[in-house]
Amino acid sequence: MIPILKKQVDHILNRIRETAYLYGRDMDEIQLIAVSKTIPPEMIREAIECGLKTFGESYIQESREKIASIADSSISWHFIGHLQSNKAKYAVKLFDLIHTVDSIKLAYELDRQAQKINKVQDILLQVNVGMEGSKSGAPPEYVLDLTKAISSLQHLKVKGLMAIPPVYNSPERVAPYFQTLRKLRDMIRNEKIPNIDMKELSMGMTGDFEVAIREGATLIRIGTAIFGERG
Repeated sequence: MIPILKKQVDHILNRIRETAYLYGRDMDEIQLIAVSKTIPPEMIREAIECGLKTFGESYIQESREKIASIADSSISWHFIGHLQSNKAKYAVKLFDLIHTVDSIKLAYELDRQAQKINKVQDILLQVNVGMEGSKSGAPPEYVLDLTKAISSLQHLKVKGLMAIPPVYNSPERVAPYFQTLRKLRDMIRNEKIPNIDMKELSMGMTGDFEVAIREGATLIRIGTAIFGERG
């Protein structure tokens, strides 16, 4: 086991635990996703030995090779990158949760591909909370309609929302975007749409995850603080 990796994992888990306690959150409601894109399989195996169980990938081809190499059925793999419809058939075979569904076109293709392998694919709907042209995600005002449209698909299960907010030097400046996502999640959940769970909020990364936990995050995506800066 790599000592520095073990130290970094323990440090992050302690920060999550302390933040959850500070804001009255149940630690069991918060899941750490280790963002492992570009990280080699041998280092992921070391991270597994450190106690990590959920990993986030962003590139289909890299993920196919990596997941096959690690071949550990106890590990949960999440897709957190931009997903093109023509890669849907690979995504449903590889991933337990897809965070980045932002259009009905992509949802239809995921449903079609999941049906082929007799799977109900768990997904999150990605919301462009900052309305940034450089980022994927459905506009907030469109998400309710998107949710209703997906609810009729038999091989998809919406579990919640995901967002990548604008980048600021101060984590507190990101808080309003996290609040927007939480309020949107709660509004949709109150609609009681069939086949829609709306439990999860995937938000918060290395620089702002403590604020995200305060604002209700259930899935936090952390890479740099675990694996260090990527080359």
